[in-house]
Amino acid sequence: MAINIKPLADRVVVKPAPAEEKTAAGIIIPDTAKEKPQRGTIVAVGPGKKDEAITVKVGDTVLYGKYAGTEINIDGEDYLIMRESDIFAVI
Repeated sequence: MAINIKPLADRVVVKPAPAEEKTAAGIIIPDTAKEKPQRGTIVAVGPGKKDEAITVKVGDTVLYGKYAGTEINIDGEDYLIMRESDIFAVI
């Protein structure tokens, strides 16, 4: 999935995973009660800072903070743009 955006410095663009539709017990969750996803796939990576290389790459699945990043919409798709330091782990 290629997008036409190039993040600057240590920023990355993440495609959030879809929110859970059901609980483990099978209860359907309405849109108003869905948790904001905290995992996603990196779709674009900036060049990094002069003294800090970027350690994630396009295609990595990552975990990030609940309120991390800024929501953006490109061609009708929702993405998050955030600093690499907002990412907790690569899974």
